[in-house]
Amino acid sequence: MEFLTLLYGVTLLYLCFLIWKLFDQRREKECYILDYELYKPGDERKLGTECCGKIIGRNKHLGLNEYKFLLKAIVSSGIGEETYAPRNVIEGREANPTLIDGITEMEEFFYDSIAKLLKRSGISPSQIDVLVVNVSMFAAVPSFTSRIINHYKMREDIKAFNLTGMGCSASLISLDIIRNVFKSQKNKFALLVTSESLSPNWYAGNDRSMILANCLFRTGGCAILFTNKRSFKHRAILKLKCLVRTHHGAREDAYSCCNQKEDEQGRLGFYLAKNLPKAATRAFVDNLRVLSPKVLPTRELVRFMIVSLIKKLRTTSSLKSSSSSSSGVGLNKSPLNFKTGVDHFCLHTGGKAVIDGIGKSLDLSEYDLEPARMTLHRFGNTSASSLWYVLGYMEAKKRLKKGDTVLMISFGAGFKCNSCSWEVMKDLGDAHSNVWEDCIHDYPPESLANPFMEKFGWINNVEDATNFKLPDFLK
Repeated sequence: MEFLTLLYGVTLLYLCFLIWKLFDQRREKECYILDYELYKPGDERKLGTECCGKIIGRNKHLGLNEYKFLLKAIVSSGIGEETYAPRNVIEGREANPTLIDGITEMEEFFYDSIAKLLKRSGISPSQIDVLVVNVSMFAAVPSFTSRIINHYKMREDIKAFNLTGMGCSASLISLDIIRNVFKSQKNKFALLVTSESLSPNWYAGNDRSMILANCLFRTGGCAILFTNKRSFKHRAILKLKCLVRTHHGAREDAYSCCNQKEDEQGRLGFYLAKNLPKAATRAFVDNLRVLSPKVLPTRELVRFMIVSLIKKLRTTSSLKSSSSSSSGVGLNKSPLNFKTGVDHFCLHTGGKAVIDGIGKSLDLSEYDLEPARMTLHRFGNTSASSLWYVLGYMEAKKRLKKGDTVLMISFGAGFKCNSCSWEVMKDLGDAHSNVWEDCIHDYPPESLANPFMEKFGWINNVEDATNFKLPDFLK
């Protein structure tokens, strides 16, 4: 009898050990954000109304119709006068960029933001185990990872990944790489560096599908420090809960809807097709189909299933009864309510239409869309780093409280839609200042209207393109 009791006790202890070990291994695979640093160039690189006018005026390939198109695009873009451009654009050399322009643009960001991040976090460059850099439209040799490793004298055994061609959704792809490394290796620090190089990609032609990119994309970047060290959990600000990637590259229309190419005259630029919204919608829907069960409570999923079933039964009934009855109208407006599982929405600032479209699809309020709209207005579309400027706005507004859930949604060429969910580990907003510090009290402004129409609206009144001439201050 005593032997059986001892055997039961040993068995119970062994089972407890296995459960603890399983739980312990799971904890080691967590992915935490310790800190992040957003990049803000100097004021000399701001794209004010007058500066934009001069840049447009320097393009000798534009005619009256192109000027009118640009005016309309800029006014309706949702972008203000505080955004930033590369130095070669400000200095008037956008038509003939050099290799040095692209490298210098990136290095200015790398060496500023990474240094600030490491100094504030107290982590030395030699402690970084994983480095992931994503710059979509510019690749240099040696790679940007090599340049960072050389500058900061990082370890020889560091795992380095340099991503190009991944578009505006590259941040979450880089995050996925870090997450997968963390799953197999314990006690690691990872540095994610995300940006875009505009210096060699500023379009100087007259193709409207490529001119539009100049109205949206702006300079920016972010450096983010990750860890899966359990001992640093108390210092973490966010914990990754899930990540979902959707890629529609096999679909020809989605694959070709946005890409880097040359126009008929051989001028390099970024092409945005008219079917881009349709491709984005399909990718978004497919991504949500996988994401929903991961972030929404069971009660919301059950509710949606019941409502969908009732709707399907009613639509299969007689056409006469369904057309004469108004009771089914409400069911047409019953999508999944993401607010039941998400507290904050961090949306890619691809443009005003992108933000409006996601807001309508998820039935979000203006409060939910405010961070993305204000980020677009203040910093423009900074490509893959834009999500982190939106997060910075939320932090500066002290919206992020311990236990809150943040949903990030991004789109990218290919065509891709990537999303992830974060848990806020502590109240944010007082730990340190970010790039929003000097202007956060001015947001949201009473109006997001910019003065382009006020200064250049007279172009719309010009009808005769034969004798049309730009005024001297635009030349």
